[in-house]
Amino acid sequence: MSQEVFEIVQHMDLKNVENQLALQCAPLIAGLKPSNLLIISKSSLYQVRQILKNSGISYSVLLVTGQKITILLYNRKELEAYLAKSEVLTLFESMGYLRFSLEEILPVFQKRYQKYMEDNCHFPHEMGLLLGYPVEDVEGFIKNEGKNSLHIGYWKVYGNLAEKLQLFRKFELAKETLIQLVSNGVSMTDIIDIYKEDKLQKAAI
Repeated sequence: MSQEVFEIVQHMDLKNVENQLALQCAPLIAGLKPSNLLIISKSSLYQVRQILKNSGISYSVLLVTGQKITILLYNRKELEAYLAKSEVLTLFESMGYLRFSLEEILPVFQKRYQKYMEDNCHFPHEMGLLLGYPVEDVEGFIKNEGKNSLHIGYWKVYGNLAEKLQLFRKFELAKETLIQLVSNGVSMTDIIDIYKEDKLQKAAI
């Protein structure tokens, strides 16, 4: 993160939902990633719903603890395309899943995630898949029990390091761009529309 953006963040209202969306979900909003987790106060959920209305971004509440809520934000079409890959389905199957539509995966994962957070029991590694991480990195994390990674960035990398470093740089650039936009008073609804329009234009070329 550049010094300029770092200083902006230092003066941000971190309770502000739009700021948290920029900080936590920039790769998703910028179209670089199919999904992101968002952790906010429970009182902010209504505002998130309003921002995401007609945005093309869906959400699923995963966990409510105290005053915090954990939400999975996702681009349905892109996440479903990722989940339909044969290697992803094979990994889900190895984790005990019997049905593989997003609607059927999410409730099972939600229960497993809640149990993990409440009882600190077995970590649900399918979280990496729902966040669109490369299968090689999810498998590497499982086999190595989270150790021996090549790099720790937005996730722990176990293969194709150069490619992942380039991707992480794009994520960081997106985050810096979103932080600068919200700090200059651009609404998150408008930011999402800008990226959506840009994506549609590129698809039409």
